[in-house]
Amino acid sequence: MRWANPSSPHSDGRAARAALEDARRRIAAALGWRHEVIFTSGATEAIGVALSRAKAGRRLVSAVEHDAVLRGAANAERLRVNRHGIVQLEDAVGAGDLVAVQQVNNETGVIQPIDLIAYEVRQAGGLLLADCAQAAGKMALPGADFIAVSAHKLGGPPGIGALLVRDLAMLEPSGGQERGYRGGTENLPAVAGFAAALEAGRDWLAEAAALREDLDAQLEAHGGEVIADGVARIATIGAYRMPGMTANAQLIQFDLAGISVSAGSACSSGSMKPSHVLAAMGMSPEATSEVIRVSFGPDTSKRDIDRFAEEWLRIAERARARAA
Repeated sequence: MRWANPSSPHSDGRAARAALEDARRRIAAALGWRHEVIFTSGATEAIGVALSRAKAGRRLVSAVEHDAVLRGAANAERLRVNRHGIVQLEDAVGAGDLVAVQQVNNETGVIQPIDLIAYEVRQAGGLLLADCAQAAGKMALPGADFIAVSAHKLGGPPGIGALLVRDLAMLEPSGGQERGYRGGTENLPAVAGFAAALEAGRDWLAEAAALREDLDAQLEAHGGEVIADGVARIATIGAYRMPGMTANAQLIQFDLAGISVSAGSACSSGSMKPSHVLAAMGMSPEATSEVIRVSFGPDTSKRDIDRFAEEWLRIAERARARAA
């Protein structure tokens, strides 16, 4: 691929601009989005742009949002969730409010009733920011006013994402590139990879769903707890509690066995801090500290699931023996 700065007026720059706009159209089409696409460095930046520059009044965020949302709206009002992690809007939303809700939770995989939430926010006269980093390319996107997406969550390159905007008039411009809504030279090679990843399809998702259900059943049979069991969850994420064994200890033992898992969000698991998501769902501090997150991808196999379950049982039995 020939690369040049898409903002340059020379012929190479014009060719790069044409390639950028073609990729923008392809990404929008693959996502079923008929409005504006602003390229960013990822979902975190897209969320930050929407939270800081949306033409809205109060910011309201659900208690189970990604850390990027909680950092970007530190003083926002929190919307509570039920024990399954489903957002409870009630009468909290008012005219002119910006409401931020994940379509799919990054720790538990819980799928929010996002279309109903979008309807209720719109009826109240508010705006909806939907963090769709985990859902884009895997599920239909909601009719939100702002949508944050990330390429690496759907098989594309890291360091590229987008803020989908229903109407640019709802967003304060900042100057620079992307029609004045995001400064910095556009990352054309990554944008091209983003488009290609979206167009590759997700034929493996049905198999991933079956594998996750298989693992759910095996771990429950071994005395584990499936987090948010009984509500809709995405095929690519499973959260499991091993009573009597902290997540930190589990991570070490799984890693020694050559199995990579995380404690809560993969983005923040290195900090080993308690999960605000599980706490908001009403779990005790002890139970929260015993939950790990497992990811399912296109290369995950039945053999992988069975090996994980066997190692889980070995770790759990050692924990029970020590507690006896």
